[in-house]
Amino acid sequence: MSASPLPISAIVLAFNEAHHIADCLRSLEGIANEVFVVDSGSTDDTVALARQLGAHVVEHPFENYGQQRNWALQNLPLQCEWVLHLDADHRLTEDLRHSLRRAFAQPIPDDVNGFLVSRRTIFLGRWIRHGGHYPVYHAVLFRRGKGHCEPRRYDQHFCVEGKVLRLQGDIEDIVTESLHRFTERHNTWASLEAEEQLAARPTAAEGLVEPNLWGTPQQRRRFWKRQYERLPLFVRPFLYFFVRYFLRLGFLDGPQGLIFHVLQGFWFRFLIDAKIYEQRHRS
Repeated sequence: MSASPLPISAIVLAFNEAHHIADCLRSLEGIANEVFVVDSGSTDDTVALARQLGAHVVEHPFENYGQQRNWALQNLPLQCEWVLHLDADHRLTEDLRHSLRRAFAQPIPDDVNGFLVSRRTIFLGRWIRHGGHYPVYHAVLFRRGKGHCEPRRYDQHFCVEGKVLRLQGDIEDIVTESLHRFTERHNTWASLEAEEQLAARPTAAEGLVEPNLWGTPQQRRRFWKRQYERLPLFVRPFLYFFVRYFLRLGFLDGPQGLIFHVLQGFWFRFLIDAKIYEQRHRS
């Protein structure tokens, strides 16, 4: 006899993810009590597959990840106390499924409002384990009404009111099925990140993760990102790639790692700087 689902509502964002959505939803079976797929106008079989696998499908136009996630939190008829956030190219590992069952096997303390989960990047079929790219923690599971997504154009984190704990196990993130799509998406994200860095810096009171070297993994990551942003344009991508690929052993990830660290760790960040340079000179 299979175990009962946990008191978790899962929200999955999707757009033309017919090749990923089934694996994502199957990884939630026996864990999530209900699953909502928030689709932003897919033209492939994403919606049909999601419905076949028992998910509730809701259509909503996409502006950015933060707004889409917060819209879902505010408008979906969520029934469970806890909310889990995924993208269609994510899936729960078996270790994480077991960890969730252990965590919910007994009452969760009232002062604990969220859980941090590490993300495992899969690129061209390989787990990218080095270069400081693993583990990277995200507060993707929290009590309903106790969390939200940052109002940022790119690189959004979830903010949780109160205490958060870490869970064992990972979420697999299938970051690309082709280099064409990878570079296409990162070109769009580079534009968003350039806009973000050129805009006036919001305050922590506006619902952002506060940089803190001694805080949670998310706060530490945001602290180091702030230090990176203070470096000169076009210098910082070279420094970042050198630290990531050589000092933090990214070369151990093999040929896939070489491609990934060059594209995501250097090219993407150089492109951001080029777009910032372009916007400043247009002004």
